Amino acid sequence: MSDDIAVIGLGIHPFGRHAGVSGLEMAAHAARAALQDAGLGWEQIDFAAGGSDAAGNADTTVSVLGLTGVPFINVKNGCATGGSALITAHAMLTAGSAETALVVGFDKHPPGAFNPLPEEWGIGSWYGETGLMLTTQFFAMKIQRYMAQHSISESTLAKVASKAFENGSLNPNAWRRQPLSEEDVLASRMVNDPLRQYMFCSPGEGAVALVLARGEQARASNSPVYLRSAVFKTRRFGSFEVFSPSIPVHDGVSPTAEAAASAFEQAGIGPDDVDVAQLQDTESGAEIMHLAETGLCQHGEQEQLIQTGATRIGGRLPVNTDGGCLANGEPIGASGLRQVHEVVLQLRGEAGERQIPGPARVGFTQVYGAPGVSACTVLST
Repeated sequence: MSDDIAVIGLGIHPFGRHAGVSGLEMAAHAARAALQDAGLGWEQIDFAAGGSDAAGNADTTVSVLGLTGVPFINVKNGCATGGSALITAHAMLTAGSAETALVVGFDKHPPGAFNPLPEEWGIGSWYGETGLMLTTQFFAMKIQRYMAQHSISESTLAKVASKAFENGSLNPNAWRRQPLSEEDVLASRMVNDPLRQYMFCSPGEGAVALVLARGEQARASNSPVYLRSAVFKTRRFGSFEVFSPSIPVHDGVSPTAEAAASAFEQAGIGPDDVDVAQLQDTESGAEIMHLAETGLCQHGEQEQLIQTGATRIGGRLPVNTDGGCLANGEPIGASGLRQVHEVVLQLRGEAGERQIPGPARVGFTQVYGAPGVSACTVLST
């Protein structure tokens, strides 16, 4: 358990579409805001890590933040880029190699679906010819199978999306600010059965930065939120993940399940202690599956949880209170850090209209990416 490493500064550039603003400019905006929130200058940062999938090298932000000689590591790890950058900084602080660290994630994707090449992911060109590099098809296959195995209804898929857009309407930094009802979601066009248009997130633009500190620097902060654990895992044989070229006969443990279990164990905190959670919701089905993979519920319990409103802001387990990927879009480098940004706001009591009721002491985040990687964190006051 990390007893003395805390998030002491938050910064965000609004998500969405920002013509004429580069990814690096968004990153610098978020970094400056995080430094201001932490009450530190850039010259007081001992280490930095950051990443982007399509908008440049994070370390080039030093050209606008200042040439201080700070060690700065670039990270690129699919949708788990932000989480991986955070874990890099966490490791440096845990090792005592730094007292303060800045983490930044950003991206600026063109409109339309992601267009990965199979050869870049260790798969033959035949996989692309099947159409499965278009991830809408993979996600649809995976949730269709899961729904059949665990009696999840189409209504529950739609409720996940409707909740996301309702929460996004309360978030000034979200891209999609228009609430949508369950009926609106179900009326949207079918993309890949059973997933409809409004059940998917969109590639987008945005940036998030966090300032971390350890020891006396953390304790001296006005409102530290402690990063109790940060864990990253890759897939094992038998797990059915993005860009998997086959379906296993027997299901293997997922990287999310292993990362979450390890994060809770290291933190000395259990899933039942979580007051607010942020889960990867590339599409509605992902949030449903990740609820169980992270241990926040059992497989099949999602139907009742979601139908009864337990995962809404006023429920017993609020999930994706900022609107998640569905309402914010997915600038790949920023998504994992956006999750931590939101949990810290909730634990500080600074989430505004979307603040969860009652005491918020423990938060959990889980980000997932191709080709089957997952990063999880446990945070507490």
